Amino acid sequence: MSIMKAAGIGGSLLALIALLIVLVKSLIAFVGFVTFAFKILIVVVFGAILLGVGFLILKGIADRKRKKD
Repeated sequence: MSIMKAAGIGGSLLALIALLIVLVKSLIAFVGFVTFAFKILIVVVFGAILLGVGFLILKGIADRKRKKD
């Protein structure tokens, strides 16, 4: 009977350790996904700002040509 209790406690500890390992791996994967999504967001925002500045420059050039005429 005492062997079953010891195996039960040991099995429970091993199961808890395994669950903690899986939780930590999942957290690491989630953090990796979030950082990747953040990097993509930064690139998209930078591209939008670049396109906006280019549009404003072209609009200014067109307005200047229109005022000369």
